[in-house]
Amino acid sequence: MRSDALVTSLATSSVFEANRARGAVRFDVHARDGVTRRGALHESGSLRVRFPSPEDDGLSGVFVNTAGGVAGGDRFDVEISAAETARLTLTTAAAEKVYRTPGAAAQLNISLKVGAGAHLGWLPQETILFDRARVHRRFDIELDDAASLLLCEIVVFGRTAMGERMEQGEFVDRWRLSRGGRLVFAETVRLDGDIGAKLARPAVAKGAAAIGTALIVPGDEALVERLRERSDSFAGEVGISAWNGFAMARFCAQDAARLRADMMAVLARTGAALPRLWLN
Repeated sequence: MRSDALVTSLATSSVFEANRARGAVRFDVHARDGVTRRGALHESGSLRVRFPSPEDDGLSGVFVNTAGGVAGGDRFDVEISAAETARLTLTTAAAEKVYRTPGAAAQLNISLKVGAGAHLGWLPQETILFDRARVHRRFDIELDDAASLLLCEIVVFGRTAMGERMEQGEFVDRWRLSRGGRLVFAETVRLDGDIGAKLARPAVAKGAAAIGTALIVPGDEALVERLRERSDSFAGEVGISAWNGFAMARFCAQDAARLRADMMAVLARTGAALPRLWLN
């Protein structure tokens, strides 16, 4: 016979499994008479998207996770398509928190497709990983040769505002970008186990607790030089380069506030309009 402790453990696991969050958002946008409008929208589970008043000729969307954060075993899927000449900017209502878990990693899957002459800005607020959090994130991006993209992500290892650091856990971040049907960028970042010790290494983060990436398409050396003009004012470390027709800025800082300030300085040089929620 199974012991009472085993029965209790199995019951607890069953309850935990039943309470794992699932959320999905899928929609498309199109341009009509020079104004971007939303097409069909599908929402399920605890993930929602809301559209504030249109700004100029573009459309803004704000993701809301009604689960109040991301826990182990949760899964969230986002699928967005911007048709020809449409303009769409997306952000989140708040920083996303990923909580500690003794079990399976959370799964975040983002699929973006941008048509000819269209522009998509992916500008969520920070993702904050609590100590012992586990999360796997995946970006799959398809761009037309004549499309443009601004994709920014900030990841914070621990609640730095509370003086906390992420010491153990797992973070896997997979990015794949295709342009005109050709794969032009592929990268997978994997940090697991003793993450705190790994971030302390000079060749990894030199003790920093926040990292960020800005992917800009199209991008060239002229854009890189323009972005580097602000290098004297950066609070953290910033590396900027261009290849395969896109530019990328990498950020590393001691806390989220410094990295966010550096990210905003770089984005200002691209001429991008930041979401209003970034400015509050």
